[in-house]
Amino acid sequence: MLPHPTARLRFREMTLADIEVMSSMLGDPAVMRYYPAPKTRDEALAWIEWNQTNYARDGFGLWIVETHDGGFVGDCGLTRQQVNGRSELEVGYHVRRDLQGHGYGTEAALACLELARDVLRVGRLVAIIHPDNVASRRVAERLGMRQLEDDLGGALVRTVMGVEFG
Repeated sequence: MLPHPTARLRFREMTLADIEVMSSMLGDPAVMRYYPAPKTRDEALAWIEWNQTNYARDGFGLWIVETHDGGFVGDCGLTRQQVNGRSELEVGYHVRRDLQGHGYGTEAALACLELARDVLRVGRLVAIIHPDNVASRRVAERLGMRQLEDDLGGALVRTVMGVEFG
């Protein structure tokens, strides 16, 4: 199960062969500014393996996002997350630093939203965002999401934005 390709982007499952591009992106302090820390190579490998587990268990996860000619853009997809003690389906996204600000995050996230709504037929989709991450919040707003609540369960306070499907 993959989101439909968009005008500029396509999706595929992560593989261990993606370790270099994922390690570079997840290890970039600018990309990971709103995470506790950039990820090491071993943590990037664990990220890929976590997504492979998600594909096997759920049929979805974060996917590699590429341009139609195969250029690596980042990752985007759907994962189950705990929010204030309950399970929510989240759309998550990371875009390479040099490609940020060109609408790729919004384009990829919208394709994932459509998959969640039209194929998975979920009632709600959320995005969990650091309160200071204005760019990520704008992506969520472009998807029609609004602030629902703060998630107080983890080490960091996170803003939960969401959209209801009906």
